[in-house]
Amino acid sequence: MFPEVLKRVGEQLSNALPFVVYRKPNRKEIHAILQKDDMVHHTSDFSEKGFVFAPFAKQSPVILLPYDEQLTAEIPSDNPFVMGAVDTLESVAQDKDYHLHLVAQGIQEIHKGRLDKVVLSRKMEVDCPSAPLEVFQRLLATYDTAFCYLWYHPKVGMWLGATPEILLRTSNNSLTTMSLAGTKPFVEGVRPAWGKKELEEQRLVTDYILRALEDKVSNIRESEVESSQAGNLWHLRTRITAVYKNNLRAIIEALHPTPAVCGMPLQPAQRFIAENEQYDREYYTGFLGELNLRQEISRAKSERNQENKSYKVIKTATELFVNLRCMKLTDSKATVFIGGGITRDSDPEKEWQETVAKSNTILRVINP
Repeated sequence: MFPEVLKRVGEQLSNALPFVVYRKPNRKEIHAILQKDDMVHHTSDFSEKGFVFAPFAKQSPVILLPYDEQLTAEIPSDNPFVMGAVDTLESVAQDKDYHLHLVAQGIQEIHKGRLDKVVLSRKMEVDCPSAPLEVFQRLLATYDTAFCYLWYHPKVGMWLGATPEILLRTSNNSLTTMSLAGTKPFVEGVRPAWGKKELEEQRLVTDYILRALEDKVSNIRESEVESSQAGNLWHLRTRITAVYKNNLRAIIEALHPTPAVCGMPLQPAQRFIAENEQYDREYYTGFLGELNLRQEISRAKSERNQENKSYKVIKTATELFVNLRCMKLTDSKATVFIGGGITRDSDPEKEWQETVAKSNTILRVINP
């Protein structure tokens, strides 16, 4: 039952023991993974089993919560938690001048031919009067199509978010990933009209992923570009599918970080971010999710076989999401992270407004 799972998660938090509680996109149940001790575990080659939490910096270790205890419960339809309202422009106005300058620097580097794209971000600290599990339930009630999570380790910190972006999904030897770029505000009943800047940004991300995977997978295919709604925003999305062998580590290392969270060429973009953003992203724009989860799936046999109507298929699945639309919780404060992709046709003022629109996703669930 839903209340019992939240109660166990609350006890885990009271005892300062690691946990993650989450809901996958368009699903009606929550999952919780509870660690029995407070050790910090890491992956070595992504052959382990557990829930991974990875930072933006590739050289930093990836944290692993082992599947010590797993709980699942259906989310009740009468979730009473609803989003509040925040005057985002007022709360972050002091950051605007620097972010405009940062974006202008990025555009200048692109025009000089040193970058094709760079993703620039900022952080803001706000009061968070609500308890973490209340904020998590507000996310569940507000963002059906996002991966919503609350993650905690006493030796690392507490993070919470609602991300629309898949890094990858695997089921046995099949793989799915996506390129996600471009942002427009959601308006009820109005389909987004995409311009040159957004379409170019989306193509850059898609082409990068295809090149990164081409020598590591087979039967690679891409879908048509589609508009995808995530909360109060629209994005452009392309699905990419392929078949892979026993090389999950190589695939993850090839995909992370994608141009959707860093830029391209990759190393110059990483260097520009490190030298100019003036803060540590930590786990923002990293990735998180289930690693090598063993699943049993019941399937119906032929109707002619009445003696044995179903059978079970065992599969190993990995499902990882890019850590966007997230915040770090500390005492009664929340550090919120937001960013956007900068290309040749970017306008600093419009890029600022995009970060404001994105910040609403997470800010509106902080206050009751």
